[in-house]
Amino acid sequence: MYKIAVIPGDGTGPEVVAEGMKVLEAAGRKFGFKYEATTFDFGGARFLKTGKTLDEGDIAELRKYSAIFLGAIGHPDVKPGILETGILLKLRFSLDQYINLRPVKLYNPAFCPLKDKKPEDIDFVVVRENSEGLYKGMGEFKDKGTKDEVALQISYNTRKGVERCIRYAFDYCRKRNKRKKLTLCGKTNVLTYAFDLWERTFYEVAKEYPDITTDYAHVDATTMWFVKNPEWFDVIVTDNLFGDIITDLGAMIQGGMGIAAGGNINPQGVSMFEPIGGSAPKYTGKNVINPLAAICAAGMMLGNLGETRAAQAIERTVIDITATKLKSLAAGKMGYSTQEIGDLVVKGL
Repeated sequence: MYKIAVIPGDGTGPEVVAEGMKVLEAAGRKFGFKYEATTFDFGGARFLKTGKTLDEGDIAELRKYSAIFLGAIGHPDVKPGILETGILLKLRFSLDQYINLRPVKLYNPAFCPLKDKKPEDIDFVVVRENSEGLYKGMGEFKDKGTKDEVALQISYNTRKGVERCIRYAFDYCRKRNKRKKLTLCGKTNVLTYAFDLWERTFYEVAKEYPDITTDYAHVDATTMWFVKNPEWFDVIVTDNLFGDIITDLGAMIQGGMGIAAGGNINPQGVSMFEPIGGSAPKYTGKNVINPLAAICAAGMMLGNLGETRAAQAIERTVIDITATKLKSLAAGKMGYSTQEIGDLVVKGL
């Protein structure tokens, strides 16, 4: 019996979460697992009403769950940064979800913006460090508001944080068992402190994984090769900021935000799974948003919980629907409504 904390969130979040839960229920019936889902109202509407984001009591409650299924956080009436810091980053940091896992996989070449690329060319995973770096929120202003103002933002990297992320990436690469190649993405020629630590740790840990081929790429070169030669990559490990940037590019080459799912992983604790496209408020309530990213996130959640057969069946069904049914992956252009796509996945299962 799994306990699932459901956070529908803002904008189109509740719509895509509803379809994810529909698929989760169908998968449970087919593969014989049970779960209890509890919905939490964390998000912009709650903040506007109460002035609250997340407190320690909320975090303590979420620790009791097997996993968290998140829709989206982001409200047009709330100043940018409040919800992101007070909910998303607080969840990741407080629950020590130190890995952000982003599969980048092309399901239908017709939806890829790159010329002549096939599904076998775009099939890699980005392992992003998720609890340190520039997103730690460390820094200060000096002489704010004057012509001599200085803004300092600190990239905070610890040996412990870097090493556990790199070890996860090596283990994941071995378990994935495809090309068995792990690429460190960084900027060693400019960020000479942070990525000196990353590079030294990467090659020290690599000695324990002789079956894994390793290489290094600057982040700017990585973005270039995502477009020119995505087939070069198998698993990529990188820091918080660079991971945030390159995974959005990864989403585009796999077909767009409508298909991109991610996991915020604590291998020993509570992990959280979500579509990465955001709240998309302009589509709220129109029943046109693509729910496949949320459905894929639900599949990732099941895989993380050990329900491998269910996770694989969801992915196979999404691949089939993407390849044979949809006109587009973009909101309002799919040829089906949000709810109809959820129904197609259930039927496919």
